[in-house]
Amino acid sequence: MIVDQAVYRGGQRGECVDLGDALARLRAEGAPDNDFVWVGLKDPSAEEFAFVVSELALHPLAVEDVLAGNERAKIEVYDDTVLAVVKTLRYVESTSDIETGEIMAVIGDHVAVTLRHGDVAPLHHVRERLERHEQQLLREGPVAVLHAIVDKVVDTYQEIDEEVAQDLAEIERDVFGGGNQSHSTTIYRLKREVLEFRRAAQPLRFSMHQLVEKGGIVRSKELRLQFRDVADHLSAVLADIESYDALLSDVLATHLSQIGVQQNSDMRKISAWAAMITVPTLIAGIYGMNFDHMPELHWLLGYPLALLLMVVVVTLLHRTFKRSGWL
Repeated sequence: MIVDQAVYRGGQRGECVDLGDALARLRAEGAPDNDFVWVGLKDPSAEEFAFVVSELALHPLAVEDVLAGNERAKIEVYDDTVLAVVKTLRYVESTSDIETGEIMAVIGDHVAVTLRHGDVAPLHHVRERLERHEQQLLREGPVAVLHAIVDKVVDTYQEIDEEVAQDLAEIERDVFGGGNQSHSTTIYRLKREVLEFRRAAQPLRFSMHQLVEKGGIVRSKELRLQFRDVADHLSAVLADIESYDALLSDVLATHLSQIGVQQNSDMRKISAWAAMITVPTLIAGIYGMNFDHMPELHWLLGYPLALLLMVVVVTLLHRTFKRSGWL
């Protein structure tokens, strides 16, 4: 569905009743390049998107990618049309999961179309922030919409980066602090979420070069500086992700090693106790056989001597196992 649509002239919002008429008017009047129509869509149906395409005359290749959906993060240029795909993320505090969504932006001559798939990272506040507090940025034209989207998404990446760092610190303290109460599933799950994080963010780093290089698709020097700042933040996040992935591999290996050591220790204890139980069982078993001609069978001190022998042997075995570290 169409969430919002408006015409922006000199950074100021204006009403847009008909998309095609508004765009045709801008082009017919020879309006400055920074005047544009911005329409926002959320999970549009094929009919709704076809209507927008017909009204705004978007590039066919860009339309094809938008209709396909579920694209990798990228920024592609088709003649005078720019297609940007960014992956949005949301951190679920209760489960420490990272949910993924998708935002697409088609930037063309006097036009900006944004499409959101899913409920992750809505764009309402992005438009509101631009209209209320960053009108100077809106005066840069439709590319400013792309900057606002990428900036918002990377800010979300930084927030998730901090959350993942806290989860990793807790697991690390537990594993290396001697508690080792974390389950292998917990560590592997966080590692999988970090992989999902990297899969969403890493492709965007290569695409950002098209936005910061001189002579690229961004003509405004100020906007290139803004994009460079976003690219720096993205690089810092990706560096953290790489370190998290490596550290989680080490934590998981250490955790499994500690489990192996603990299991070996438990087996030694079990074996030691089994050995101590075997001795009195053996003595009791021998002297419990009903034979008349057994040594000391009718001796008055035979029974106490057998008990004493059990206690002495078990005590010696216990001391031996304790000295060797088995108990």
